Amino acid sequence: MNVTVFSTLDFERPFLERANAGRHQLHFYEAPLTDQTVPLAQGSLAVSVFGADDLSAPVLEQLVAHGVRYVVVRATGIDQVDLPAAHRLGLRVAHVPNYSPYAIAEHAVALMLALARHLRQADQQLRANDFCLDKLIGFELHGKTVGIVGVGHIGAVLAGILHGFGCRLLGEDVQPNDELRRRYDLEYVALPELCARADIISLHAPLTTQTRHLFNDEVMSQLKPGAMLINTGRGGVLDTAAALRALDSGQLAYLGLDVYEAEKGLFFTDHTRDPLRDATFARLLTYPNVLVTGHQGYLTREALTTIATAVAASLDAWALDQPAPHEL
Repeated sequence: MNVTVFSTLDFERPFLERANAGRHQLHFYEAPLTDQTVPLAQGSLAVSVFGADDLSAPVLEQLVAHGVRYVVVRATGIDQVDLPAAHRLGLRVAHVPNYSPYAIAEHAVALMLALARHLRQADQQLRANDFCLDKLIGFELHGKTVGIVGVGHIGAVLAGILHGFGCRLLGEDVQPNDELRRRYDLEYVALPELCARADIISLHAPLTTQTRHLFNDEVMSQLKPGAMLINTGRGGVLDTAAALRALDSGQLAYLGLDVYEAEKGLFFTDHTRDPLRDATFARLLTYPNVLVTGHQGYLTREALTTIATAVAASLDAWALDQPAPHEL
């Protein structure tokens, strides 16, 4: 089967090729899927896309017109896919759920520790031959109350890690998990109570119309003064402007982000020769108590292997006219 792979990143190509093992003809392009790049799929029965690709109804219609029958998303999130349109057009769509909850959860903890112990500032000082410790007093995670918003696969793994640190755990989710209650003494509470009690909050809720800007000015005002907020989930769950206002007021003392609501066209690309045009993002980077990574939470060898294997499994199933393992 011929497969056009859009938004190919250099580091993922070897993983995709190894998992494919020559069974399908993969045609790699750095370009994202847009209404202008659809012709690259000419001659392919399937396309593989990434999180920022355009899978709106008009683009899907063009894909079908070019002979495409299958779409596999190399990610868990599918909010960019117009699934009703895909089904109406007869396109079969699959994604890669839960490729490595450990990668994301561990990255969330890495951000917590880096902020709590001022590792960014410590590294900068040391490189300038400043070995003073006066401005580097941090705090321990042990004994702190951590609120997890969205206690799914990733949130559950995070709960286990933080339980090992000796944290008290709060959770907010539409489907409470009794096993987590028993195993980690996780207490499910409503969002306002979680915000009022948690020293640290980690966001792992899916992005829906209900959760977009879930953390807005109103919710930020309910935070425990001096709280830390971590988002390694979906960028749109956090209203960035509201977070900046909370930082300015002191309500929020630390902010760690691996995702950003306007990251499309910004992340995954080298902009060293370009001026940063996003004023909000540029402002974020000026805060010493803000730590941002460019959507690298998933970036482990284990996760990339799992993603590539799942993509290959979907293609193999479709080649045999069978349902893909994670077809939507």
